[in-house]
Formats: sequence, structure tokens, C-alpha cells
Amino acid sequence: MLGLFRPHKYDVSRLVKTFLSAFIQTSSSQSDEYVRKFISENTEICGGQSLTPEIRLRLFTPSCRFWRERPELWPFDDPYWAIYWPGGQALSRYLLDNPGRCRGMRVLDLGSGCGASAIAAKLCGAAHVVANDTDPGIYPGLFWMNFAAIAICMNYELNGLKSPVCVTDNMIGSELKGFDLILLGDMFYDEALATSLHGWLDRCIKIHGTEVLIGDPGRTQFQEHSIRRLLQQQAQFELPESVREENYGLTCSSVWSFCSDL
Repeated sequence: MLGLFRPHKYDVSRLVKTFLSAFIQTSSSQSDEYVRKFISENTEICGGQSLTPEIRLRLFTPSCRFWRERPELWPFDDPYWAIYWPGGQALSRYLLDNPGRCRGMRVLDLGSGCGASAIAAKLCGAAHVVANDTDPGIYPGLFWMNFAAIAICMNYELNGLKSPVCVTDNMIGSELKGFDLILLGDMFYDEALATSLHGWLDRCIKIHGTEVLIGDPGRTQFQEHSIRRLLQQQAQFELPESVREENYGLTCSSVWSFCSDL
């Protein structure tokens, strides 16, 4: 009986595409819910122990289950999105103290992590904010999920903000248009990355006139890189005691503006 029905190849293709589309949408929705639940259960809502008590974030703390568990029991990649890095804290504090630096601007928060700097920019009246992070988290057995993007959305919600624009592609080296300001918090932790950022940021400034603000606590890869001579310090902040303990004794964090190598 089945042999009597021979659908056209186009019909089969259309049916398969329709099924896959519905399956992916359903599975993606389920995986998004799974990630949100996982983040909620394995982070703590924090605010007062950072440089920016105005901003609430879901972070990885000593109160969390996996803080003392063996690393191999953590089911995903390292949770950089659940840590409020000292460079990001300084950058966010600087924006909140100087809202005119981003008010009305189109802002890109590169390596956004927990999204604090993007949140600060939005709270300060930025016209448009894009949070960019390439976190390669994976939902077991199904699809790649960007944990940072979901964590950023959750942190936006904690601060009474609408869901942000999140971009998960690597934007370093791309032809960047439509941004007035680029924010980078704690992005100079690797020499090769610092070098690629140096060349790309220089082009963004020369071609598009983009402003660049960098937050860094003075890591060796940052202090000893050639980009350092092109930076002008805008502010320095003493880190809270708890932040010092979590960052191997780093005592302060600074914000720098990047001037193109003319």
C-alpha cells in the first residue's frame, strides 16, 4: 500500500525541513530553559560586594554548590560568565560615575561575560548596546548554547532592563560599523589576544572614529604589551577586600582610553 504513494522529491524535502525546524525550535526552547534553571541553581544573586552595588548579578560564589566540588564534576566549560572580573568592575563603576561617556551612544561590550558593563551603559542612557561573548557552552547531546548570552539576559532582567542584543560570533577583526564606543573589561589576559585586539582597535579608531575604554587590574600581559603606551588612564579604583581575595591579591583596577597609533 505504501508503494502506491510516491511523493515528489520537493514535497519530501519540504516536509523534512518543516519537521527539523519545529524540532530545533522546540529543543532550543527546552535547552534555553535548562540553562536558565542551571544558572539559577548554581549561582548567587550578588550586589553589595563589588565596585557597583547598584548592579545585581548572578555570580559564582563560595555559597554555590560547585565552588568546592572537583573541577571535573562541572558539566560545562569554565563559567567566565559567572565571575565579575576586576577590570569589568572598574569599567562599570567608571561609566556609572561618568554617564556622559556613553549617553546616547551606540555601545559594544566586547567579551561581555556577566554583562555588567553593558548593563551600566544601558543604565547610563546609551542609545543602543550590544553584548558580545563567544562562550562555547554546550547543552549535552543536542545544541551549542552560549551560556554567557543567557546569563547576560538573566542579569538584565535582574536590573529591570529589557532583554539585550547579544552577539555570539567572534567580532575581533571584523569590519565594525555603527558603534561609537567599544568597552573591554579584563580582555588583555593573553598576549596573542592582546596583539589581535591592538591591531583591530587601532583600525576601528582610524576608520570609524570609535572610542575605546578598557578596564584592567594591571595584569602582566596588559602592562608589558606594546598597546600600553597608547593608553591614557581615566580612573583608578581600590578593589573591595572580597574581590582582592578572589583575584590573588590584586588591589586596584583602572580604566584607560585607547588612542590610535597615528
